[in-house]
Amino acid sequence: MKHTVLLAITFLSIIASAQKVNPYLPDSSSPIKISGMKLVFSEEFNYVGKPDSTIWNYETGFKRNNELQWYQSDNANCSKGRLLIEGKKTDFPNPNYVAGSENWKTNREKVNYTAASITTSGKKSWKFGRFEVRARVDTTMGSWPAIWLLGVNYDWPSCGEIDMLEFYRPDNVPTILANVACGTSKRWNAKWDSSKKPLASLLLTDKDWVRKYHIWRMDWTKDSINLYVDKILLNTTLVSDMVNADGTNPFLQPQYILLNLALGSNGGDPSQSKFPITFEVDYVRVYQQK
Repeated sequence: MKHTVLLAITFLSIIASAQKVNPYLPDSSSPIKISGMKLVFSEEFNYVGKPDSTIWNYETGFKRNNELQWYQSDNANCSKGRLLIEGKKTDFPNPNYVAGSENWKTNREKVNYTAASITTSGKKSWKFGRFEVRARVDTTMGSWPAIWLLGVNYDWPSCGEIDMLEFYRPDNVPTILANVACGTSKRWNAKWDSSKKPLASLLLTDKDWVRKYHIWRMDWTKDSINLYVDKILLNTTLVSDMVNADGTNPFLQPQYILLNLALGSNGGDPSQSKFPITFEVDYVRVYQQK
């Protein structure tokens, strides 16, 4: 009887502990155990200062999509148990400015916005597994946060791209997206398998959705890629359907993680928005089959 009581108390304690996770705050509990799987990577951001340099690299400058932000390391910092990426208004000369240039990266005289993008490229990559990222997104006009992966080989998009999270405004509608892309016979032209969930549909079930942290999850096997938010299945992609024009399959190779906050472009015009715009990442965890 004594053992039964102790087991009951332990079980209730576990339930109580699980219920204590505050959706408005970083989760300080240890990574959960998943039956049949092994935790192979865990970045909890439980330290103060810059992201761990043994794991993360920084993208710098103007990078892609005619976005407005200049990426720099100053805008990514760890505190209070999470990674905080901030988008800020600024005003300084574009170091790469070239008068008369037709390249969008070099024809801007000034940098008007800064943000950060960190990646595990060249340091950490994985093939298959369950990927979980707990994060809070800022849906302010102009914001374009993303949790995504790229393959370690081949140019984009033949390297393969998986977007566990994108938030932006297709057709000016605030939307959560989950996407998978591979290459085609035309260079720089991707084949997409995309899923869109309007933010309004999430707000209908939880008016505080934007203020809370959420868990973005990917289950990736040799056969399929399933993308979720808070256990809601957003997209299922068959790996066999995503083959490059040369017959290679980018989703049978390791991929690395990117966490970034872009501004402008698909995110909309941020000129009238309140700054800083933020993207908060509580943790990144990768599990694989034992």
